[in-house]
Amino acid sequence: MARPPRPRSQITILDVATAAKVSKSTVSLVLQGSPLIREQTAARVRRAAGKLGYVYNRRAAELRRKSSNTIGVVINDLMNPFFAEVLVGIERKLVRAGYIVLMAHTSEDLERQRTVLQSMREHNAAGILLCPALGTAKSLPRHIAAWGIPLVVMVRSLGGTGYDFAGADYEHGTYLATRHLLSAGRTRIAFLGGVSGVVLEQRLQGYRAALTEAGVVLDPGLVFAAATNRQGGYGAMLALLERAPRVTAAVCYSDIVAFGALSALGERGLRAGADFALLGFDNVLDAAHSNPPLSTVDIRPSELGEHAATALLARIANPAQSRQTYLAEPQLLVRQSG
Repeated sequence: MARPPRPRSQITILDVATAAKVSKSTVSLVLQGSPLIREQTAARVRRAAGKLGYVYNRRAAELRRKSSNTIGVVINDLMNPFFAEVLVGIERKLVRAGYIVLMAHTSEDLERQRTVLQSMREHNAAGILLCPALGTAKSLPRHIAAWGIPLVVMVRSLGGTGYDFAGADYEHGTYLATRHLLSAGRTRIAFLGGVSGVVLEQRLQGYRAALTEAGVVLDPGLVFAAATNRQGGYGAMLALLERAPRVTAAVCYSDIVAFGALSALGERGLRAGADFALLGFDNVLDAAHSNPPLSTVDIRPSELGEHAATALLARIANPAQSRQTYLAEPQLLVRQSG
């Protein structure tokens, strides 16, 4: 007499492994959405699970391994389209790997950053991608490492070593932008935007290096600190036009700062490109469609996000691996603004 089939609730991961002719650990990785298993093998496992009627209990798996399938992404300024594009790249990579993205926005508030990071710890996040708020302590990566949660710092370095990082060669980017203006015969070039931090200093180093190479003496009065948003760029450009009206060129901290500067130029009856050479940094999608189209330094934000996510997945898979650093190689895009 034939034995009746077992209820689906009694089908185990071992049954799936036997049917698919793979190990139990391989089945586990496939069901978790791991990118480490070849697609041909993963498809065989999924077919076997479907045929047997196996249902993966994700919540039980999370409790067993004391982590979830959630990745925390902490962004300092979601109003900046650069970060929206970085998030697209992050989510594209992580969703394919079977993770859910939980995003939090700190708005440069250190206390809010502390709160959201603690919340992600309490929810057993499988990993964290962090663009730190201004003023974040250099010790933060060590604290998160002590929680046992994999971390990748992105966009803004905290200085030093000892943590995975995904960003860009900001110094070389502003060097390219400044050198471009110098090659066009501009010798009085302003720098607009930024308040503090390692990234600002890196961008200023590139600006200074290009001036020095061309034999131009740096004028500290042409460096305008400002918030890295449209309002900051708008105010910095108005201040420049008041303080140094003969200056007709500027490199901006970011595209969003440059958009604000464009508004200030238009308000004063000046047009970027014709009356004033203006360069941004990042190459967000809107840069090609501003009026006029913005010359900028391209660091491919979405691609940067994908690299940050890839680094985190690698850290999750192998916590003991050596530290990883990804720096996007900047490329100058010359459009109509300068």
